[in-house]
Amino acid sequence: MLALAAGGLALTNPSPADFRAYASDRLVEEISKELCGDGGVPVLLRMAINNCVGLVQAQRAALAAVVLSHTRRRNYGLLSVFESELGGQSLLRWQVPRFRSTVVGVAGQFVLISAATDRPESP
Repeated sequence: MLALAAGGLALTNPSPADFRAYASDRLVEEISKELCGDGGVPVLLRMAINNCVGLVQAQRAALAAVVLSHTRRRNYGLLSVFESELGGQSLLRWQVPRFRSTVVGVAGQFVLISAATDRPESP
């Protein structure tokens, strides 16, 4: 019975492609909340953007590729651990926050174990 359960977990161990889909969904959700909500994009820019959430969603594939390129997968056969770290670059005069996360993929599901953002202090 234990061997059958282990075999089932091994068969449903999420792949990098599965993680890419999960990460893009989560990233679009988080960016939409951060940018499109109150206090995100400046009011003047918000007036120029008719559909902020739609604009973010349109970038799903690009965002997923960025996350996957900054993610290390440790495959333990029955489960995988995905560690991502991105950000920290300077974009114009703005410092992109550094984001780190650890996600466990097991039985076709993902569980966020830890997530942290280092936000630079305002000048």
